[in-house]
Amino acid sequence: MSCNCNHANKAIACTVTNCRNHCDNADFCSLDRIQVGTHEMNPTMDQCTDCQSFQLK
Repeated sequence: MSCNCNHANKAIACTVTNCRNHCDNADFCSLDRIQVGTHEMNPTMDQCTDCQSFQLK
């Protein structure tokens, strides 16, 4: 199921094309909000953070 890009949230840029919430024709997320978290005890770099709203297509 692809997102409806008429509902692209232009406040959330996203290039993860294999996420169910990615707008196929634009690099935006279709969600109203996302949850960002970490997999590290003490994150120090952007690579230590994760979009926890990710859902595989």
